[in-house]
Amino acid sequence: MSHWIDPQMSVILERLRAEPAVDLTALPTAEARVISDAATIPWSQGAPAIPARNLAIKSGDHVLKARLFRPDLPGELPVIVFVHGGGWTFGSVDTHDGTMRNLAVESGCAVLGVDYRLAPEHPFPAPLEDVLETIAFVERGGPGAGIDASAIAIAGDSAGANLALAAMIARKESGATPLTAAALFYGCYEPDFSTRSYAGLGGGDFLLTTARMRWYWASFLGSESENENTTSLAAPSRGDLSGLPPIYLSAAGLDPLRDDTLALAARLAEAGSLFRCDHYPGIVHGCLRMTRELDAARRMIAAGGQFVAHHINDKRAGGIQPWNVANSSS
Repeated sequence: MSHWIDPQMSVILERLRAEPAVDLTALPTAEARVISDAATIPWSQGAPAIPARNLAIKSGDHVLKARLFRPDLPGELPVIVFVHGGGWTFGSVDTHDGTMRNLAVESGCAVLGVDYRLAPEHPFPAPLEDVLETIAFVERGGPGAGIDASAIAIAGDSAGANLALAAMIARKESGATPLTAAALFYGCYEPDFSTRSYAGLGGGDFLLTTARMRWYWASFLGSESENENTTSLAAPSRGDLSGLPPIYLSAAGLDPLRDDTLALAARLAEAGSLFRCDHYPGIVHGCLRMTRELDAARRMIAAGGQFVAHHINDKRAGGIQPWNVANSSS
């Protein structure tokens, strides 16, 4: 089956396919991370120049590296906690430095990224615990002056979107103060490999594969059951989705995970939660790191950042402005 490919995406794919193929799943984890970082970090070159500083966050017996990006804007800024992707196994504030800079520019918010503990050494629920502690760190005023700790949103891409959604549900279940809004970019929300997008797009033509996702899920779940019976917050789209903050969703048209997002949108609608879902045809999973060359990726992060900013500004103004359900293409 042929698929329409965005012309700019086609150029990027042609270049990436010409590079030597490396099966990261066959390598020792530490070695695989070095190779993955070397391929990913350079994408941040040319991202907006925003003041940034590294922070340390204590989570249980661990100390997590975090990075705060604060645009040079007056007053106290709201903050978006950003949870990076990478299959819960790869990724860091370094690999997603450019993405966080772009999100800060588009939202007008400070952005705080965190190096949560990674699988397989630290399977679920350790990564989620670290994300929850990062939010609590902001609430305690950990980032310091210039941050409005009463206006906290969350964002994440891929595996990070999974953790961001799980964090919102966990906070709701614990009675914690709801976050203001969320932006979830091409997330993976349950280990269901029977979807049409896995069947049609997971063979390897568009970078991410079904086999790789099975490996990621197995690493993340650890002793959890990797099937339809997984109902914990490791598979957050199967949880109670009512009463969540407003959520922006984006799906990439050439992503094996596309149907994860579309299914989540349907479940949010059933639960009566406020959301917007945009479908971006012709682009692949992981596209947010490609904003330097891909206009569609810039539109995606702009839409997510502006959605979050809208709801933060609305909360600060004390009103409720409708920005309701949409399932549109961009």
